[in-house]
Amino acid sequence: MSHHAKALHLVFGVIGNGTGLFLFLSPSITFKRIITNRSTEQFSGIPYVMALLNCLLAAWYGLPFVSPNNYMVTAINGTGVVIESVYVLIFLVFAAKKEKGRTMALLFGILAIFSTVALVSVLAIKQENKRQLFCGLVASVFSIIMYASPLSIMRLVIRTKSVEYMPFLLSLFVFLCGTSWFIYGLIGNDKFLYIPNGFGCFLGAMQLILYCIYRKNNEDVKKATIDGSLEMGLANPQQAKNIQS
Repeated sequence: MSHHAKALHLVFGVIGNGTGLFLFLSPSITFKRIITNRSTEQFSGIPYVMALLNCLLAAWYGLPFVSPNNYMVTAINGTGVVIESVYVLIFLVFAAKKEKGRTMALLFGILAIFSTVALVSVLAIKQENKRQLFCGLVASVFSIIMYASPLSIMRLVIRTKSVEYMPFLLSLFVFLCGTSWFIYGLIGNDKFLYIPNGFGCFLGAMQLILYCIYRKNNEDVKKATIDGSLEMGLANPQQAKNIQS
């Protein structure tokens, strides 16, 4: 990689870290509400547990012995692990017994998945290129799943002809984050970064287009309180329908 390429690689890594941090912090308003009310109400803990798995896998992939020159990936996703862990802990403290049990079961499941990936990559795979292939494939699959999660909200926007459930700033930062890591992956010639983030960039652009089309209709829809997980497109779409009705 040339000197100019390295500089650009660093610049887009920094931008990706900044936009990624905004996305990780976006549900904080929801958790302030949970702490204030001492209840998780109808919110689901599943999005935060799945986000934790995504961060764990991506942070592991960015480690030097897995993939070279991707320390920026580990930096932001390592931060994401801490933030999502706090979210999950708060949720478990205030969740009802049934929801707490379901969330705990999923948490143990995702920790088992991550532990398996980490142990296999260290103990069973000795060749660096094969280790990168294995970890990259797993991380990419879950990254695409996370980026695809707003599809339910996009369908809701089209159905209601309102962007009430899809805040502009959040859609903008989804686009910026996906674009930054897409370019970062292209410069570093890393398909496990540019493929999933290219998908994220595309979906972010679609959200912005929908916003431009339907934003004028927003005042015709009843106001509702939407939590950060729904804004991220990670909540149950049925809950959004119930809120609207």
